[in-house]
Amino acid sequence: MPSKGVKCFVYIAVDGVEIEFTVPEQSVKRSDQHQFTTDHLEIESSNLPHFKFTGRFELIVRRDGRELTRQWVDVNTMTGKLEDGTMLTMDQTPSIFAEDLIIVYGFYDAGPGLAQLPKQHQCYVTVTRNYENWMRDIIPPGSETSNRPFHNMVLPSAHDIGMNSMATSLQLLKNAGTGIIKEVLGRSLPNAFDIINQVGDKAINRIAPDIIRALALTQKDTLDTILQIGARYFEFRPAKCHRQMQRVSPLEDVLYFQHGAIPGMPYKTLLTHVVQFLSDHGDEIIVVHNRWDGVPDDCPRPSSSELLDVLNDVLRDKDIQVGNEDDMMHTSIRDLRNERKRLIFLQDTSQISNYDDVANATLTGDSMVGKLSSMCADPPKGHPITLLQCQATATNIRDVIIASVLEADCSEYGQLLFGEYAASAWQT
Repeated sequence: MPSKGVKCFVYIAVDGVEIEFTVPEQSVKRSDQHQFTTDHLEIESSNLPHFKFTGRFELIVRRDGRELTRQWVDVNTMTGKLEDGTMLTMDQTPSIFAEDLIIVYGFYDAGPGLAQLPKQHQCYVTVTRNYENWMRDIIPPGSETSNRPFHNMVLPSAHDIGMNSMATSLQLLKNAGTGIIKEVLGRSLPNAFDIINQVGDKAINRIAPDIIRALALTQKDTLDTILQIGARYFEFRPAKCHRQMQRVSPLEDVLYFQHGAIPGMPYKTLLTHVVQFLSDHGDEIIVVHNRWDGVPDDCPRPSSSELLDVLNDVLRDKDIQVGNEDDMMHTSIRDLRNERKRLIFLQDTSQISNYDDVANATLTGDSMVGKLSSMCADPPKGHPITLLQCQATATNIRDVIIASVLEADCSEYGQLLFGEYAASAWQT
């Protein structure tokens, strides 16, 4: 009988919390503390009324019996597609603040399994405390712990923080011609140029937002939420928009985060929210690291004075001083707080990372774990920053790009690209 599976992932770090997943005739509850758990549910048409093929998947989060949230999707067991619900798109799943907790969750709408992508839907839920003051809580001001060097700290980070919204990209695409869109998308996404170049002009204008959403959007929450979840280290790639795009763009010609040549959050927006957060949370310390990895030459980079002008404008009338790499490496947490140097700014600072174009181009994560294990066996030395990255860059896998474009459901090019995908799969 037709069915569609859902894999469910849970992490709970708060007493009294229970997470329940349900489908027709089946459910699972989790309350394990500080463990990552995985379960599998199957929406079976045999468990539905006659001549009905749509079943509901629900997740419910409770605390001491009180329901904090309930999210759901209706899944067609014949096609596997979502028909209705509160988690139809990533935009519909912002983190939820409930009491003193943060519920972070998401739902992956799986296709038929092209390019070895998952064919089961996936849902994840984590429940933790609100960590907006975690530095204050674990390193209280004046405590012995605060005398320790700041450089010994492990700082949570959000990968490509500037790509948490489609707002800038949609504005940029408004007046852009097909040729420019193909050039920017193709050059911004590894292995994508020859694929995107095969898409018809009429189709590319329609699906460009979907391609960006599928292949370049890396965060789904606002910066303020991500700060409250606990992130304290942000890499940013500030540059102006691709010159060809900017000529016809309604966007202000200022600095934006650049994912290749795809623009995201304005640089000033990042600084404004970070500085306001620090003003409201007097014991937290944040590191901002400006780098330009992968930013094309057609996206003009700022001078040091331009970057400083933006920062000084944001800091006006704020009781916050800016620290540098020397402060990060040689100053205690207590002294940084006392000197009000709670915003550390770095630029192209030497760092060692586990990231590898081959190892991170994975759909399972096994190669990434292997890379991390090898780093543990021989810990790197001599770099101010050790960056441990856990994001899989499946966009480096050519067949994944083709499958993502196919998912846009554009009949004008689907047959052409499906033939391309089939040929590629046959060759491998």
